[in-house]
Amino acid sequence: MPANKTLLILPGDGIGPEAMGQVRRVVDWMDQRRAVSFDVSEDLVGGAALDVHGVPLADATMDKAHNADAVLLGAVGGPKWDGLPFEVKPERGLLRLRKEMQLYANLRPAICFEALVEASTLKPEVVSGLDIMIVRELTGGVYFGEPRGIETLPNGERRGINTQVYTTSEIRRVAAVAFELAKKRDKRVCSTEKANVMESGVLWREEVTKLHNESYPEVELSHMYADNCGMQLVRAPKQFDVIVTDNLFGDMLSDVAAMLTGSLGMLPSASLGDADETGRRKALYEPVHGSAPDIAGQGKANPIATLMSFAMCLRYSFDLGEDADLIEEAVKAVLASGIRTGDIMSPGCTLVSTEGMGDALLAELDKRAA
Repeated sequence: MPANKTLLILPGDGIGPEAMGQVRRVVDWMDQRRAVSFDVSEDLVGGAALDVHGVPLADATMDKAHNADAVLLGAVGGPKWDGLPFEVKPERGLLRLRKEMQLYANLRPAICFEALVEASTLKPEVVSGLDIMIVRELTGGVYFGEPRGIETLPNGERRGINTQVYTTSEIRRVAAVAFELAKKRDKRVCSTEKANVMESGVLWREEVTKLHNESYPEVELSHMYADNCGMQLVRAPKQFDVIVTDNLFGDMLSDVAAMLTGSLGMLPSASLGDADETGRRKALYEPVHGSAPDIAGQGKANPIATLMSFAMCLRYSFDLGEDADLIEEAVKAVLASGIRTGDIMSPGCTLVSTEGMGDALLAELDKRAA
């Protein structure tokens, strides 16, 4: 692969820099052992950017993100910035990246590694072999709808307003991503909304059904209310293959799915936009977990979700499926050997630090590349 593939790394706050440090080690390993090279740059986002620039994402950083082939992000936020006005909180940096890069499709796989079946709070037979994909619409819905805000009413009461809004094109484009993914998996899509109480949910169901009938008849389509979907995820998660849903419900359901795998520290994600005329697709990759300020700087963070996000980056942005497979299989092998960070620790296993997990992964990669 040409060396001019560009990768922008935004470690962010909390445990983000620690986890991203292990990704940098794998990037260097690939350069040395796989002849896969990237032009890597690094910049600030979230609280780290606020401390330096006074904003959660500087315009110059936004420009870098637009021009990069892919963006890797760690995590944003922490108690240090909790008292700031809403419009400048660290999380606004991440939302700006998603919105301005038009990253409308968020892919969140939930895979339960066999070695971690006991780490889940659910019975082993419920989660063993779990492999589902949640496709979350990312740039519309209640997080971005207008009007929004907090107002004072004539009687002195205050009222908070957020608007849930979707258009036909927003629904169809994210549903198409879900159907295309399902074609390469088990050919099943479950579309999730609240059509029983929300007009936006009625439109969602109608438009997903229309697209299915027009273009994807070979994929089995079912519909489910979001609250029932949450219940079914903890009752019988293996009934699902691909779940497609809106921004708010996708946020919640993917966190529910995270705990099926044993830890939020295990879940990667990819946020994708439309491909341009050259086939290039703007993309951002990040772990599902947050900044975990309570353990930041202590070497306790689990870097696997961030490393698996990099594997997704190799697969979806650079068409390097073989290299993505290499990282994913190395992760499985390390977990099978009993190496654990604190969040997935089990009796009889070996507790390691963030760097220790990186050491184990690199050693496994060396073995597989020999």
